[in-house]
Amino acid sequence: MKVLVIGGSKGIGKACAEQLLESGNEVIVAARSNNSISHLPLEFIDLDVLEDVSSLEDFDELNGLIYCPGSINLRPFHRLTGEDFKNDFELNVYGAIKCIQSCLPALKKGKGSVVLFSTVAVQQGMAFHASVAASKGAIEGLTRSLASELAPHIRVNAIAPSLTDTPLAGALLSNDKKREASEERHPLKRVGNAKEIASMAVHLVSENGGWITGQVIGIDGGMSRVR
Repeated sequence: MKVLVIGGSKGIGKACAEQLLESGNEVIVAARSNNSISHLPLEFIDLDVLEDVSSLEDFDELNGLIYCPGSINLRPFHRLTGEDFKNDFELNVYGAIKCIQSCLPALKKGKGSVVLFSTVAVQQGMAFHASVAASKGAIEGLTRSLASELAPHIRVNAIAPSLTDTPLAGALLSNDKKREASEERHPLKRVGNAKEIASMAVHLVSENGGWITGQVIGIDGGMSRVR
């Protein structure tokens, strides 16, 4: 397979790139930096999803696209500004839209699969998550709409993780007290890791996930379903 990982230089994106390479796939990472992945045998594209993404139009064929950029902007609702909501939407939703549109001809030719990322907070309802949940809720709607519109040539799914031990979540897991509190909130009594989330993304773009589309799959230590 030939798979493009947007935001594949760290965290879940990097884990996706590594697992795809381990399985013998051709991997392209588009990100703002390749410092942490320069040792990997992959193609790198210098890309900021908030800017011009027309360089993604050059692919002849793609079998998969995994969009990993995201934000964790947790504040009380009364302290969130219009700019906060706009910035989260630009990164989480509009960035994904631009990348998918740019790659659409290549994905159609490759009968490709798109994987997006939501959050457990969309369905669960969590205090201080208004901005990120609003934008990720849009991702879930986009996932189902595109899965319908682009079938049968392109599959589209989303993963909705709970708190995962990545650089993005570093501030929420910065000491033992915070980590223990986060672990205790999950039925499985721990937070997730990037490899666990990446394994589902890799499955969804592979032939093994070939009959899955339009789904939002929770990988959240049971938080969204178990009491």
